[in-house]
Amino acid sequence: PTSAQVSVAPHSGRFCYTLDNDVLSTEQRQFYEDNGYLLIRNLVSDQDIERFRKEFTRICKREVKPPGVMIMKDESRKSQFGQSESVVNKVQDFQEDEELFRYCTLPEVLKYVECFTGPNIMAMHTMLINKLPDSDQQTFLHPMHQDLHYFPFRPASRIVCAWTAMERAHQDNGCLVVQPGTHRTALKPHGYPQWEGKTNKLFHGLLDEDEKIPKVHLVMEKGDTVFFHPLLIHGSGINRTSGFRKSISCHFASSECHYIDVKNTTQEHLEKELQEMVSKKYNATSVELKDIWNFRARLVQGERINL
Repeated sequence: PTSAQVSVAPHSGRFCYTLDNDVLSTEQRQFYEDNGYLLIRNLVSDQDIERFRKEFTRICKREVKPPGVMIMKDESRKSQFGQSESVVNKVQDFQEDEELFRYCTLPEVLKYVECFTGPNIMAMHTMLINKLPDSDQQTFLHPMHQDLHYFPFRPASRIVCAWTAMERAHQDNGCLVVQPGTHRTALKPHGYPQWEGKTNKLFHGLLDEDEKIPKVHLVMEKGDTVFFHPLLIHGSGINRTSGFRKSISCHFASSECHYIDVKNTTQEHLEKELQEMVSKKYNATSVELKDIWNFRARLVQGERINL
């Protein structure tokens, strides 16, 4: 159940999802082409991960307050644990925190990112996820979804997520689960799943999930990094252990990507939800989706062109 077959058969014709480079082997390019993800072992050092962990703890304790950062908490644990990592399940939009943003600039990460985006690279969406112990309420189970649902920019093939395990990730503590090859499908309708007591803000999922598509559980050691396409269907299970499962990630995009209008598309309801959240947080009367993403985006390499 943990290792569905992934395709490694060679294709005729050119590569669609990677750019010509001297970093990836032909086999690695073909694997990503066929499956929509590529796992690189032991990419990020223990020293860097410990620095990210320390900064996360400082943010949880409110010793630092980076501008623009969104801190998501399990309010039900607040009375028991106070301001600590036992309450915070996600630090999002950390692009203005210089210590965490170092992740997005690591040369060992960027050399792979450039194989997908090209040389002009924007960090568009940053997260440090702290999956809390969750065997009862299943609050932090993230349903199967496609990340492109959240992004109003294209083309999808010039967007890639880098997701690094900050400790061992396995089935018991809610590792990533992917459906290989689904990056070749269209963007599907998303919404809140019909699970009583299990929905988390903006944790949208596929409205019509095909259970017949095989799933692969990505068991990863600390420092392992997976790069995946924004149309790849993926999610994560609940953390049935007593510890935490931390990961740090960034969605990168070519700065040559362009914004699209999501009106009259499956993404329109997400735009309204985001606008309401931002308007409430910043007491703003009118917020465009493009403005929200301009605020989140930060150049990491090359030239800022469209995004």
